[in-house]
Amino acid sequence: MKPEDILRTAREEAEKQGFYKYRINICCSSGCLPFGALNLLKAFENAVKEFGVESECKVARTGCPGTCSVGPVVLVEPGGYIYQNVTPEKAREIVKSHIVAGIPVKEYLYANEAFFKKQLRLVLRNAGKINPMRIEDYIAAGGYQALIKCLTKMTPKEVIDEVIASGLRGRGGAGFPTGQKWNFVAREKNALKYVVANLDEGDPGVFANRTLAEADPHSIIEGTIISAYAVGAEYGYIYVRAEYPLAVNTLREALKQAKAMNLIGKNILESGFNFNIELRLGAGAFIAGEETGILASIEGRRATPRPRPPYPATSGLWGKPTLINNVETLANVPLIILNGGDWFAKIGTPKCAGTKCFSLTGKVNNPGLIEVPMGITLREVIFEIGGGILGGRKFKALLVGGPSGGCLPESMLDLPIDYESLTKAGAIMGSGGIVVIDDTACMVDTAWFFTDFCVDESCGRCVPCRVGLLKIRNILERIMKGEGKMDDIDLLEELGVYVRDASLCGLGQTAPNPTLTTLRYFRDEYVAHISEKRCPAGKCFKEPASMEVKE
Repeated sequence: MKPEDILRTAREEAEKQGFYKYRINICCSSGCLPFGALNLLKAFENAVKEFGVESECKVARTGCPGTCSVGPVVLVEPGGYIYQNVTPEKAREIVKSHIVAGIPVKEYLYANEAFFKKQLRLVLRNAGKINPMRIEDYIAAGGYQALIKCLTKMTPKEVIDEVIASGLRGRGGAGFPTGQKWNFVAREKNALKYVVANLDEGDPGVFANRTLAEADPHSIIEGTIISAYAVGAEYGYIYVRAEYPLAVNTLREALKQAKAMNLIGKNILESGFNFNIELRLGAGAFIAGEETGILASIEGRRATPRPRPPYPATSGLWGKPTLINNVETLANVPLIILNGGDWFAKIGTPKCAGTKCFSLTGKVNNPGLIEVPMGITLREVIFEIGGGILGGRKFKALLVGGPSGGCLPESMLDLPIDYESLTKAGAIMGSGGIVVIDDTACMVDTAWFFTDFCVDESCGRCVPCRVGLLKIRNILERIMKGEGKMDDIDLLEELGVYVRDASLCGLGQTAPNPTLTTLRYFRDEYVAHISEKRCPAGKCFKEPASMEVKE
């Protein structure tokens, strides 16, 4: 295929879709499938036939629009009407009223309008709106036009310069400047280079990358191809954990379709550029999210980190220069190429451009997947987008950054979301997890819970993480059983700093965060446990079931 063939496909598909007055999008993501989404899809198809409106109403399967807690979810266009908890019985009524009579069924609509008001959906622009199993849907929405622009109008250096100008930083957690990383790989003289798209999302309660792959796989693929063109790589891998079967199948089908249209392979779009992508499935280790752990896993070895330098940019897969980017990072790239780096740089803050996807979970009224501009405050996310605390309880804390993130108190709610502000407060951006904690929680127990997770997930390769984290967990257990001493507080802080500063990789370096931040902001709870033998939340001084199992 040639570039003009892709552009023609975009026009023709847009014309076909323009014939329909309505489009009913049924979410068939991992969140909705267990609740009968495929049966619901069939019910809508039957209802459209029953009322004789097939010619004016398109029924399609899509990915998740973000309202994960009220599935199955249905999005009706035009107008962006979202119906929640839809059943096959409701499907017939929705078609009869909304499609035939033009009257939305108000009692079935998603009631939390504030959920979308402060979002800015760039990476998730197509989520819930296109069929991820049809490449034509993505192309009709402007897909692969950025790739065409790169291959026909831009040199690799110009592509990198545009990404540098955008200010895009890695969305995998570290926040390293993306264009600078691309530059490191591009300037390597080795003829053989690789790119890796990281979709190993191991944090409990975090599902942004999975949802992106299920809803818009071609945005990941297009961004990966562009990155390969920019750095001069001919081979690439999308590394995804095997526990994401729907994401795996969706990506596999997307790659097949992209290859059939000459968007992957030899002489892509007759430009002379060659690039192949393969899927690599990870076994589900949390540590495999670390970039050198990913490299080991792709090579067929155990996913354990190695010391750096050398960095992957100079010695990665099989000792060759390798570019590793998170899939959310790559999904931003087509937008940057089409709209320009300066356009992207104006979104967010001067130091943190663009948006960030977050999995909003815990004790919050409107949980789900959100995408917000950098610089928005935690208060806006929790109390406006999230709708406040579940059950009218009092806010106590929020964990930002996954199990190795930091627990921040109410006094930090006006903190802007950006890499530097969160790090200064003791938290991290991480993979994009925000867990809301209400006043029924014990913060010592919270620190123990996330430390216990990190102990289990540690690869054990370095002493600070293998021994230090276990020691921290044991001290927290003693405190929770009423056996703590005041000296334990100083010891926890000392151990936390040691593990943070001396560990080999990012897991160990951030795993003490829940303990260090709860000591920093909720020290009174530790004191109450130790000196008063009292748990303010009434949870401790009994052996948790999870401890009993471990014994």
